[in-house]
Amino acid sequence: MRLATIQLDGKETAAVVTAAGAIPVETINKEFGQQWPTQLFDLLPLEKLEPFKEWIAGQNTEALEQLVIQDAKFGPLYRHPRKIWGIGLNYVEHAADLSEVSPNMEPASFMKPDTTIIGPRDTIRVPLQSERTTAESELGIVIGKECKDVEEEDALSVIAGYTTIIDMTAEDILQKNPRYLTRAKSFDTFFSFGPQLVTAEEVEDVLDLKVATVINGEIHRDNLVSNMTFRPQQLISFHSKVMTLLPGDIISTGTPGAVVIRDGDVVECRIDGFETLVNPVMDLKG
Repeated sequence: MRLATIQLDGKETAAVVTAAGAIPVETINKEFGQQWPTQLFDLLPLEKLEPFKEWIAGQNTEALEQLVIQDAKFGPLYRHPRKIWGIGLNYVEHAADLSEVSPNMEPASFMKPDTTIIGPRDTIRVPLQSERTTAESELGIVIGKECKDVEEEDALSVIAGYTTIIDMTAEDILQKNPRYLTRAKSFDTFFSFGPQLVTAEEVEDVLDLKVATVINGEIHRDNLVSNMTFRPQQLISFHSKVMTLLPGDIISTGTPGAVVIRDGDVVECRIDGFETLVNPVMDLKG
């Protein structure tokens, strides 16, 4: 299943995405006498998501598609996750780009505030304080189950789904001092995600996915998830042993390559089988 958040009557609401378009969950509730959560964040816990998927699968496809909204405007999947984990230098080749050594004992992780969040087609704003901001395409893992101390062999069972992410860094600020990482990562508009959540069962093998950072229509760098230093199962297990993971928590798994962004650029995150995430760029310095 593919889920999204769309604009409907001036508000953001959850929708099921089909080849024909987006079907708002609140319309499904009205037409079929259901009471499914109408905010995507509230639908993510597996104890709600799994029954919803089963219910949708049991419905008449033609009846559902009569409720489709075509050309819906997509927003970020949700606005207020409890946690956003980012993973630095998780592809060896990307670390080499920055003349750094890829961490090989433990993930180089950091956290971002939810005020960084934007959605598809929203504008990334290069801040006044930065002369060199980069954009990084990444595969996002969305947690679907409260969990603690998860072992790697069980890690995939706590995933609600996957999504496309563009993560920004004020690289010149970071290069002044590695302790400036939080500031360099936390400007408004520095985390775009969506337009779709692809639920876990639709991804046959996450390691086979190719992630690409694209700038103005040209692929800057791409790589396979299997070439990560720390793969999704390892990242979930590791971070669950630091703190309890909750439904809606996001792990942004690292980028195959960061690209410098400038005023007027268009950045894309392309992942095999996923709807492309696209964001234009504006430099606040004019």
